[in-house]
Amino acid sequence: MNGTSEGPAPATDLGPSVITERDEGLAPGTGRTGPPAYRSVFTTAPLAMAVVDAEGLVVSANDSLGTLLGTDPAALAGGVAADLVDLASDAGTWHAYREVLRGHRPRLRCTRRLKRADGHSLWAQVTVEPLAGSGEPGDGDCEGLLLSVADVSARRELQARLRHLQMHDPVTRLPNRALFFERLTAALEAEPHEHGGTGRIGVCYLDLDGFKAVNDTHGHRVGDRLLAAVAERLTRCAEEAAHARSGAPLVARLGGDEFALLVEDSAGTDQLADLAGAVLAALQPPFELSDRRLSVTASVGVVERHTAGTTPTALMQAADTTLYWAKADGRARWTLFDPERNASRMTRQALAATLRPAIERGEFALEYQPLVGMEDGRVRGVEALIRWNHPQFGVLAPNRFIALAEEDGSIVPLGRWILRTACHQARRWQLAHPEEPPIFVSVNVAVRQVWDSDLVADVAHTLEETGLAPRLLQLELTESAVMGSAGRPLQVLKALSDMGVHIAIDDFGTGYSNLAYLSRLPVSVLKLDGAFVRGFQYEAAVSAEAAGTGAGAGTGAGAGVANPADEVIVEAMVQLAHRLGLTVTAECVETSDQATRLRRIGCDTGQGWLYSRPVAPDRISALLGHGGLGGPAGVQAGVGNP
Repeated sequence: MNGTSEGPAPATDLGPSVITERDEGLAPGTGRTGPPAYRSVFTTAPLAMAVVDAEGLVVSANDSLGTLLGTDPAALAGGVAADLVDLASDAGTWHAYREVLRGHRPRLRCTRRLKRADGHSLWAQVTVEPLAGSGEPGDGDCEGLLLSVADVSARRELQARLRHLQMHDPVTRLPNRALFFERLTAALEAEPHEHGGTGRIGVCYLDLDGFKAVNDTHGHRVGDRLLAAVAERLTRCAEEAAHARSGAPLVARLGGDEFALLVEDSAGTDQLADLAGAVLAALQPPFELSDRRLSVTASVGVVERHTAGTTPTALMQAADTTLYWAKADGRARWTLFDPERNASRMTRQALAATLRPAIERGEFALEYQPLVGMEDGRVRGVEALIRWNHPQFGVLAPNRFIALAEEDGSIVPLGRWILRTACHQARRWQLAHPEEPPIFVSVNVAVRQVWDSDLVADVAHTLEETGLAPRLLQLELTESAVMGSAGRPLQVLKALSDMGVHIAIDDFGTGYSNLAYLSRLPVSVLKLDGAFVRGFQYEAAVSAEAAGTGAGAGTGAGAGVANPADEVIVEAMVQLAHRLGLTVTAECVETSDQATRLRRIGCDTGQGWLYSRPVAPDRISALLGHGGLGGPAGVQAGVGNP
């Protein structure tokens, strides 16, 4: 499809004529001219003209009109003028012509496609106006009209060529973004019942994977040739996938390496899915470009829906979002628009937009989860866990917004707030319970905080401000963030360690697990990932046999068959850590059986729902007042499960 449409002929023009002027020498109602000079002017005038009487019949026509229509001008006399120039083909023009004929309108101008006697067609601008002296417009006493016809075929052809250039991409010769949106808008505005359509529409929005590398490596000339070759394959693919109801999809280049296929009157998502699959298959064979052989893949976002209630902007936003999903899911694939996934994305965007203002409004709060000594059940420390009291979405856990904060950099001010709040709270507990050994507070630190802020200065200032001893502060970084650290991150970690702050590797065992770095990094604590601890699940009989006691099994929801490999791995990691002078904390301890096995293996501290869920600061104060945790009973008495 070339995508270019001439469109309907313009409606009537009731403005002043710029083609003809009234000839005062033409006698009204006669078709004859007065003096011979005026008759000669009419006959030989280069503008095609005819005199029409009050009944709408041609009285006389000049030679130019005969030449234009390819007939003898004398043969036109007596004919119906409206038929001669096709004025009755649409109701609006016909009504306007009748008004001029009756003297109720000053003139009519319209564009018509006329057919010559030899079968050729031409575009003509037709002007009809009362003859001078045959009655004033509006008095109802018009006795004759002057019909003038000007050949505008060349102008129309030029306009069509200019429109084609304006609406097509010069590299691929495909319709461009402007024509694509013109067709899309027209399809959405059309009434389905007018042409027996389905009332549905679909778009395959695709982007070439890694096209920038082609431009950077081979140059833009080769890149343009590749785009043209891709366009040819997409066009063939669209033609082969032509649907009987709607014809071939419109293929357009929207810009850069982005293309779109528009399916009007689509038959459902299956049709669009088949088209997307065909597009990916069409692009699989390598492209032979002179002495180069290039391969390219594409990611495709597919959207198909009812036209009712849909706007071009909304449809293309959905297509763009779905294309992003296809890229994120691994590229070289198509993905169908999912309203639920989109709603989650919209929620994510809403959270990202309100993160920084939320910090200023004080919408965040900290809860604390105890880290308990495996041997004596006493609380050794707590981990500070942030919560967002969102006014719209309620209380949000950190996994809902921390990644967003890292992306936009708001993790830096948020991290400072967490550090300051947690240290203030730890100091208050210390002052409130001077008879108890002080507990440390563990704060999670994102990698971006290390790079984008002066973390060492922030920690030093906070400790000085709160009066908390450095040894009572532990900073947790994930294994993937710590392992392989060099340059600034390593310098920061060493400076913090030299200050007396403890460094812990969080979720150890699930990342790089580069053991060689453990001896080089200033790390003092390993926190074993909960995935290993969850393998310590025992039925009552198995637990009793393994422990050599008659104690019953734990009642955790995850109770099941043990994975011996997990226990072996954990035991090896604990022994390794102890040989390196590190302490070990087991995360996600949920049952007493797990605690028993971990204590036997030699874990130093445990953290999990067996001891307590994350709780408010006052619950930790109550726990400290009871002297610690002796087991599950102590948990219920001292902290409880909110």
